[in-house]
Amino acid sequence: MSEAYSRNLVEAALLAAGRSLTLNELVQVFDPLARPQGEELREVLATLAGEYEARGIELKETAAGFRIQVKRDLAAEISRLWSERPQKYSRALLETLALIAYRQPLTRAEIEAVRGVAVNPNIVKTLLERSWIRVVGHRDLPGHPELLGTTREFLDYFGLRSLDQLPPLAEIKALSELDPQLALPPPLGAVLAEPIAIEIASIEIDVEVQAAEDPAAEQPAVDEPAAPEASA
Repeated sequence: MSEAYSRNLVEAALLAAGRSLTLNELVQVFDPLARPQGEELREVLATLAGEYEARGIELKETAAGFRIQVKRDLAAEISRLWSERPQKYSRALLETLALIAYRQPLTRAEIEAVRGVAVNPNIVKTLLERSWIRVVGHRDLPGHPELLGTTREFLDYFGLRSLDQLPPLAEIKALSELDPQLALPPPLGAVLAEPIAIEIASIEIDVEVQAAEDPAAEQPAVDEPAAPEASA
């Protein structure tokens, strides 16, 4: 089996899947009698990634595996393919997600202590429904409050292999730096379940300072109900 054939097969599999594929899943597309070993397959992926350097797409490794996606600097233009407006997330939801990502595991009460306002239960519900966070345990306190942490789906959506790839807090000035990159749509004209390109409000996150915040300034967005948050 030639190297060119292996590259073409891997590329075709990633495009056809329309999602991230693990090394084991990629191996399965090869003939059982000619399947590459782990290191050989990684060399094929590395070569393919090199071929994309001067093109508009790239090979990205995330927590869920490998995928082919549009490069970040072309994301805004490619998003015009979808007539729907990119989904927006409220400041409250983004701050809650950022706190969980950087300081996990933590409880809702700990989130409230940092943000200075009560956590709207619908924010947590939305994050759970999107599989961006999950309950990872319970704090040994009265009531045994739930401990929240991020998921592999969170890493995959934002194009991260691990939490170590999160921008350092000393450098991050806005959560928009975590914009997910566009993934190629499924083949044969299949319609994406939702636009992958999203607009994230520019907000400053300081998870080390407990600053009070006016709840009236947090307007509801697509994923939040109209009910305002109560002051802590």
